[in-house]
Amino acid sequence: MRLLGGRLRFMRTKTGAVGFVLFLLVFGIAMLGPFFAPYAPDKPIGIPFETPTAEAPLGYDFLGRDVLSRLLWGGRSVFGLAGLATLLAYAAGTAVGLVAGHARSLLDPVLMRGVDVLLSFPALLFLLVLVTGAGTSKAALVIGVAIVQMPLVARIVRTATLEQSVRGFVEAAMARGERTAAVLWREILPNITAPITADVGLRFTYSIILVASVNFLGLGLQPPAADWALMISENRDALTSSAFNPWVVFAPAAMIALVTISANLVGDAIARTLGVSALSQVAR
Repeated sequence: MRLLGGRLRFMRTKTGAVGFVLFLLVFGIAMLGPFFAPYAPDKPIGIPFETPTAEAPLGYDFLGRDVLSRLLWGGRSVFGLAGLATLLAYAAGTAVGLVAGHARSLLDPVLMRGVDVLLSFPALLFLLVLVTGAGTSKAALVIGVAIVQMPLVARIVRTATLEQSVRGFVEAAMARGERTAAVLWREILPNITAPITADVGLRFTYSIILVASVNFLGLGLQPPAADWALMISENRDALTSSAFNPWVVFAPAAMIALVTISANLVGDAIARTLGVSALSQVAR
């Protein structure tokens, strides 16, 4: 009840309410935007880098495609890829953290030393090498981001599991002869959702940044896909060319910024209302 109340109370804070509204707004644009796009996202209809007109409120990109239409189509990939990568990271990280935190054997240091090895690599460099070697595909990008995110999730879950594994109800369950899987699933996991929930906003934000970085460098989604980061990469010459149309870069950049800011605000508000600091858990 306390955890449920904490999740609801974050809306009563200013930062939580503002972040939640902003996140819903951008999410709604990303999900529903394609239904309202005036043109096909890959159809050239105007002069490259032409400034806004009545037919194209945000102007045209480097191929003469409508910027507004591509903007309305470009959010699904950001939310979809980052969201799926975050879910996979939490699934793998939670499993590793639970087992490592509950194990009172050599298994704990073995698992955590593997986690430390992954943490020792620069995240973006590791992801770029992995994606380049595996090929520019959505699957490789999602798996790569999940691998990069998993170690931090595992450390948070392990720390929380260590605290819960010495509680009386866990000792009682073990004394009754319950299987380890049942103890982890029924006794420990429901009691460590607070630090996990507090960390979701940070993990999702980082996933978006990683996905956007790879797409910007041209190693993720490929043209003519409509993606906010890819739009920035494709049209950055618009800021220096004679046909100056800043909206083709600023509009998708603003959408990415709004997603990351709103997710951070919501995550911070949830952490405060639950009385949990995910970053302090990681530092242990």
